[in-house]
Amino acid sequence: MTQPAKLSAILRILFTRDIRLIVRRWGDIIQPVVFYLIIIILFSLGTGADPGPLKTIGAAVLWVAALLSTLLGLESLFRSDFDDGSLEQLALSPHPLALLLLTRVGTHWIATGLPLLLVTPLLAELLYLDASAISIVLVSLLIGTPTLTLIGSVGAALTVGLRRGGLLSALIVLPLYIPVLIFGTAAIQVTMAGLSPASELYALGAMLALAITLAPLATGTALRISLSA
Repeated sequence: MTQPAKLSAILRILFTRDIRLIVRRWGDIIQPVVFYLIIIILFSLGTGADPGPLKTIGAAVLWVAALLSTLLGLESLFRSDFDDGSLEQLALSPHPLALLLLTRVGTHWIATGLPLLLVTPLLAELLYLDASAISIVLVSLLIGTPTLTLIGSVGAALTVGLRRGGLLSALIVLPLYIPVLIFGTAAIQVTMAGLSPASELYALGAMLALAITLAPLATGTALRISLSA
């Protein structure tokens, strides 16, 4: 078997293993989604029956809720692998650690980010967003939430060996989340104003490409630092 074919088989095995573990730990999927639901519902109830305020802040509410839900799921990204020692074996593998981690982070996004997208149209209706705005909400979250997960993986890797490292991880990655939040919210707001959100979506796409390129390398370095500490 050639080296690329061997690497492809290993990535496929790793992806299948992570999916099976996620299915067994279904609470890791439910928790961010429930948190997302609670935030949106509380905002819709707290602003009353007037749709005006909700339409004004709806984009920001959806994006802040998605950001916080992503943060909530970061602590489980590497924790179980660290506890059972498989994370150390992953770091010692002769295969590119960045690709292995990219597969791991992608699986985590499927488990935590994709369910958020599935419930977003219903929650956007609660915020009185129109159909065009809802479509941009979905597109911006589809581009932005993987970026949040990739950036968050660096913080999760740095704090994986620490007890209750979730708060420290949040403090590390929150400043890096701000550009994603700004452009994600702006894409929805300009759509509601009747303008084209193309420039904001392009900016989100550029940040996603940059995160896919750099975040796995930074996460691998952070993991080696945490494991050697």
